[in-house]
Amino acid sequence: MTIKYLGSKRRLVPTLVAMAGSAGASSALDLFSGTSRVARAMKAAGLLVTAVDSATYAKVLADTYVATDAAELERAELERAIGELNGLEGRVGYVTEVFSEQARYFHPDNGRRIDAIRDAIEERWAASPLHPLLLASLLEAADRVDSTTGLQMAYLKSWAPRALRPLELRVPELLAGPGRALLGDATTLVATLGAVDVAYLDPPYNQHRYFGNYHVWETLVRWDAPEHYGVACKRVDCRDEANASPFNKRRQMPLALAEVIASVRAGLLLVSYNDESWLGVGDLVAMCEAAGRSCAAVIGIERPRYVGARIGIHNPKGVKVGRVSHVRNTELVVVSGERSEVAEAVAAGLAAAARSGLAAFELDAGSSAPERRRA
Repeated sequence: MTIKYLGSKRRLVPTLVAMAGSAGASSALDLFSGTSRVARAMKAAGLLVTAVDSATYAKVLADTYVATDAAELERAELERAIGELNGLEGRVGYVTEVFSEQARYFHPDNGRRIDAIRDAIEERWAASPLHPLLLASLLEAADRVDSTTGLQMAYLKSWAPRALRPLELRVPELLAGPGRALLGDATTLVATLGAVDVAYLDPPYNQHRYFGNYHVWETLVRWDAPEHYGVACKRVDCRDEANASPFNKRRQMPLALAEVIASVRAGLLLVSYNDESWLGVGDLVAMCEAAGRSCAAVIGIERPRYVGARIGIHNPKGVKVGRVSHVRNTELVVVSGERSEVAEAVAAGLAAAARSGLAAFELDAGSSAPERRRA
């Protein structure tokens, strides 16, 4: 289970796992892990995975789904904790006041439940190995009853049907085996990480910071009752330049990505990008080749745009304004490494995409725009 997330690679996961498998990989790095969907899938495939992200909520998810070894955990204890939390009576706190009354992310009944459960997690399990697992369970439960389109830059004018359902925690579906979760910036951590068989990079694509897009999750994990601003009740530190990333700045992003690509130590490197973003296929391939990789190829996968784009733009009165230019885009995966490994990875990736029902094709790696080379 995981949360709704802009740029989620849910449908791309089988393709990425197949490419890692084609290389015979036993270790992997997910350098912008987000919800840990890709890292978790690679762990499920038997790889030793390191997940890295700068968001606190992402670290909690990686601690749960990557770093926790289900074989070393007392499941009955986790089930008892989840049962206790589900049995708590709600009480008014920060979430109710800010995210249910001043804003409308959660129905007040669920806001009160979130407040009571979050306080109890901190009071009873702060020093326990269960702490991140219970937080992950709460994040996922809150996500199932939120009233947004998936981003926390706004909320729906009227309650979403799911927002009226009672919040319920579930036991996370954990995997056996070791893993590692790190909190930090990719540009500074990458040089400190060891070599892996396959590395996956999924950097931000535009000026919107995930820190602000998912500020509710950040607050729910930190539990620091921050001052807030605006209709969306964002944390004031969303404005703090210390939380800015070079990946969200058009002029800084190309150099930051090139430096990360050059610093990654991996036999096979997979870089996700998007055809609506700041760099073209040729730019991405050039970065990989400049890092000394002998061969680069590109897979394109057509996908629906995120739900907010498909719904369209509405004014404060709820009236639709403007027109949506397009509802599909192309997800790009640049594959680089030794020539034979790249060829095998591309073939495995295309085959996996086809089995998943995706419209996947290889692109001209020398082009500055995504041009289909072979269907």
